[in-house]
Amino acid sequence: MSDQKVRSVVYKEKIPNKVKYAFSLGAFGKDLMYGMASIFLMIYFTDVLKISPVFVGSMFFVARLWDAFNDLLMGVIVDNTRSKYGKFVPWLALAIPLNIIIFYVMFTDFHLNGLSLCVFATILYTLWGMCYTVMDVPYWSLIPNLTSDPKERNKISVLPAVFASVSKSLIINGLGFQIIRFFGGGYQGYHNFATIICLVFLVTFSICTFTLPRVQTTAKTAKKMNFKDVMNVIKQNDQLRWTIALILLYNVGIQFIRSVSTYYFAYVCCNKNMLSAFMISACFAEIFGLLVFPKISKKMSRKKVFFLSCVLPAFGLIMLLAVSFVCPNNFILTAISGAIVQAGTGLERGCTTVCLADVVDYGEHKLGTRNEGIVFSLQALSKKFTSALTSLSIGFALGLTGYIPNTVQTLGTKNAIRALMCIVPALGMLLAYVIYKTKYKLNGEFMKKIMDAISGTAFPVGSEAIVGGRNNINTTAISEESAPDVSSFNESLGNVSTAGTANEQEPTSENSDIL
Repeated sequence: MSDQKVRSVVYKEKIPNKVKYAFSLGAFGKDLMYGMASIFLMIYFTDVLKISPVFVGSMFFVARLWDAFNDLLMGVIVDNTRSKYGKFVPWLALAIPLNIIIFYVMFTDFHLNGLSLCVFATILYTLWGMCYTVMDVPYWSLIPNLTSDPKERNKISVLPAVFASVSKSLIINGLGFQIIRFFGGGYQGYHNFATIICLVFLVTFSICTFTLPRVQTTAKTAKKMNFKDVMNVIKQNDQLRWTIALILLYNVGIQFIRSVSTYYFAYVCCNKNMLSAFMISACFAEIFGLLVFPKISKKMSRKKVFFLSCVLPAFGLIMLLAVSFVCPNNFILTAISGAIVQAGTGLERGCTTVCLADVVDYGEHKLGTRNEGIVFSLQALSKKFTSALTSLSIGFALGLTGYIPNTVQTLGTKNAIRALMCIVPALGMLLAYVIYKTKYKLNGEFMKKIMDAISGTAFPVGSEAIVGGRNNINTTAISEESAPDVSSFNESLGNVSTAGTANEQEPTSENSDIL
């Protein structure tokens, strides 16, 4: 082989606690911003700035479609970055001032109206999405590069998700309306809240960025990626395609719940305080789901864990739907519904983050390259695409059913909000499980064989394989001629997309940490 590949993970065994918690603080700050934009920006545009909901939904759809393409571009840029500070930290540092400036201006009223207001909202929202991408893609791409140890990977996947849940679910979803009222309500409340979020983000994400290790190297002489290479990675990595498909379906549910919840509790329940009951209980349930994920994964297969993550939210949403007809102002039943929904989503966040890290390993074995940026940018792409789809659907549903801001809604409008809040998300999550059950194969013994292969026990003939162990920072590339004959295993890898579930086994005491 003309190119020699030198791949490393930053930490051979345990990740220092300082790095774990600094990394998690970054999730806290960035998800404050994301939560504010995803939960309150649409209602801020429609009810405060008085922009047509049909226009807002259409604008969000187009902007997020562009942003989804932008995510893939950012993944390529990250994978192609070569610097003495690694390929992730430079982008995280750049993202800090960009996100603060755009986010602050986006929640500032310059007393525009008509066409100029629509143009302003479109430009600012599009720019913010692009700036957030500069931060989000390299942030999550760090995980498989920090460690290959299964236990540590579970921890570093779950801990930032817990911090993100506190900021997004508890502070933004649960207490957002109260905080906005505390700061004066109306425009002043939104603007002041956004200002505080900018300050918190500056502190937390700076701590994260400047605490992370400066060198995260995957290859010294690896060929730079272009879009043709990206398409080849997607085409050849069948598990990447199916993982993104199930994430996309699940995110349909999550995005509808987040985007519709403010309208649901304001106009169906006619009590904005009900949002707090739903979201606060949901936040603690999501944190519980995230914290128990590593323990549950030792007791049962990941397929069963993912089953719970899909069935629990569907059940909770159907319960919420029933409550909306019988007793819409019942705080206790609403809180229980929220807890059931988010306990499932907590498990899902743990599952899918580890799944994506495993997809990176699978891609390395099958294709001979690690593409963290591309893999995690596709996750971000799926979120942006579903966000675009939900915004368009909500905008048109509200417009077609006669939605009028700040007044009592018609029965047709209320039922449309009910369907978007409860029925559509439940269907998306259940379909995600169908994909996982029938198409996702990186479980049990099959994944263990892949881990052994890229550790040097076995590897695909004809690719740049790595020996010396995944936990050794200095590794040596070997030639095709010196590779042992493991053609039967490689053939099974080539046929993974059609393999049956016989390859998947329940965890045993020996391999329970291989997720």
